[in-house]
Amino acid sequence: MITKNLSPSAVCHPYIADGAMPAKATQTLRVVSINVNGLRAACKKGFLDWLISSDIDVVCLQETRLSLTQWHDSLKPKDWFCYLFAAQRPGYAGTAIYSRLPACHVQEGLGFDVADQQGRFISIDIDVGLAQLLTIGSLYLPSGSSGEEAQARKDKFLLDYQHHLAQWRIAQRSLIIGGDYNMIHQRQDIKHWSSNQKASGCLPHERAWLDYVYHELGYIDSFRTVCQAVDAYSWWSNRGQARANNAGWRIDYHMCSPDWLPRVRHAYIYTAQWFSDHAPVIIDYDITP
Repeated sequence: MITKNLSPSAVCHPYIADGAMPAKATQTLRVVSINVNGLRAACKKGFLDWLISSDIDVVCLQETRLSLTQWHDSLKPKDWFCYLFAAQRPGYAGTAIYSRLPACHVQEGLGFDVADQQGRFISIDIDVGLAQLLTIGSLYLPSGSSGEEAQARKDKFLLDYQHHLAQWRIAQRSLIIGGDYNMIHQRQDIKHWSSNQKASGCLPHERAWLDYVYHELGYIDSFRTVCQAVDAYSWWSNRGQARANNAGWRIDYHMCSPDWLPRVRHAYIYTAQWFSDHAPVIIDYDITP
């Protein structure tokens, strides 16, 4: 994976466990990715209020669990541009993007059944004042934890999605894909490494897929370019005392094209409020021309 030298401040603990979000610098794009585990439930826990007050520019949502007829104005921040790709099955999966900037183009789906029927990918092209349009996507990778059949569907999704990632690199697309990838990359991304070696999300071939995407295709793990904390997680099981003990997994990513490597400024994981079993992963990107 492409990396850059880290300053001492870059390796500090990323959690925002109390207080407001840090102020955003000028010429900065603040992008958030969060699996909301049901958008209506997250909004009842104050998600929209936090979103509006946190100087956020774009938020990538996964597992919205909404149909278009259920997507009421009460679930949208006022004066934002909102885009939803709902699953065909009611109350299941789905992705969305909320943006302060209008989309020049919206893409729903990836052209294969699991992604398109379950609403697992949506992207928008926006103008942030750079040489080319920026594509921001929200991705919700399937889980393989319910058994062999589910894992096979997940593995097939990875192969089909990998084709798109390769084509986007050939086309030199400028991309930030935020999402719930449902897998960790390295040992530092999970609390209990040894006991999860046969668990979906920590399987060797899943981690090898991320190796390939980073090492061979050249994509960037934005979070890890500025934060190497070993206990920086984004998801915690609802079972036991996982959250209290910070027994988590880092399965939520900002995966970027390499042109964004020098533009990553700050990375945060917001845990001062809980909207879901996932925490918002926040990256500040420099958009100085």
